[in-house]
Amino acid sequence: MPVPETGAESQTEPGNEPQTAAETRFDDTLARDQRIEPRDWMPDGYRATLVRQIAQHAHSEIIGMQPEGEWITRAPSLRRKAILFAKVQDEAGHGLYLYSAAETLGADRADLTERLISGRQKYSSIFNYPTLSFADVGVIGWFVDGAAICNQVPLCRSSYGPYARAMVRICKEESFHQRQGYELLLTMMRGSAKQRQQVQDAVDRWWWPSLMMFGPPDGDSPNSARSMAWRIKRHSNDELRQRFVDMTVPQAERLGVSLPDPELSWNEERDSWDFGTPDWSELQRVISGDGPCNEARVERRRQAHENGAWVREAAAAHAARHQGQATGQITQLKGVPA
Repeated sequence: MPVPETGAESQTEPGNEPQTAAETRFDDTLARDQRIEPRDWMPDGYRATLVRQIAQHAHSEIIGMQPEGEWITRAPSLRRKAILFAKVQDEAGHGLYLYSAAETLGADRADLTERLISGRQKYSSIFNYPTLSFADVGVIGWFVDGAAICNQVPLCRSSYGPYARAMVRICKEESFHQRQGYELLLTMMRGSAKQRQQVQDAVDRWWWPSLMMFGPPDGDSPNSARSMAWRIKRHSNDELRQRFVDMTVPQAERLGVSLPDPELSWNEERDSWDFGTPDWSELQRVISGDGPCNEARVERRRQAHENGAWVREAAAAHAARHQGQATGQITQLKGVPA
């Protein structure tokens, strides 16, 4: 959507006001805690921030299908296969919702995909770690989807309407995913000693990467303060990280596993859990492309995109054919020779 020129006529349509009036309308909408819609004027920075955040979120959902998708054929029962298949299918749907939301901002889905597979846009660091056992599937549901719930439920109140509305359904499904993962772990913890060891091993490997999911500390997060000022996001990285820890510790106690943090302790004064500091250098290394699975995950996405080219071409040809037929029918109804 083009940004309106300044110095326009006094008589203007809503959404096409002079920039000063448009800025006032934008600020007033945020102050009233109402939603900005695609037809509304918005600052270039607001639009760019949204495209970056929504695209990264969409990429994360699509890349995030891979770690668990690798276990669909190896799941131990038909029930577990069906559950896992449904979850991976949900993640694909989440990506589609979010790409659609980005398109309302003028982004092109094909361009976003190209930016992902060329390394010009990022996705969540958590999806660059391997799934070494079936217990990892449960821990991803418990930790990763649990962290997603902490992060994404506030996004249902994001100031941008299409993003907020997409998040409502996404969060409902993520809640199911979190419960599914925890139920799987409860079942394994009632099993053999080997199964219990697999669960503990997965917890040890995924705990710190899950804390890093929320992003760097607030003081090192260049985009967080501006996103909060625009009410795109509602809470800082550190606030969300603390919320996740407070939610997860009692769940770990109920499950019967230990969290790999010797500094974890209850703080009576804060009425919250103290915890150790993640290795932020590792987060930076993974974000920069040097994680255990960065290259493989992006390459797999690139291959899938290339292998699906014929489907996109066929769909475009089908749509063009029907569009031509519809145009011919309209001209005939108007009495104009086709």
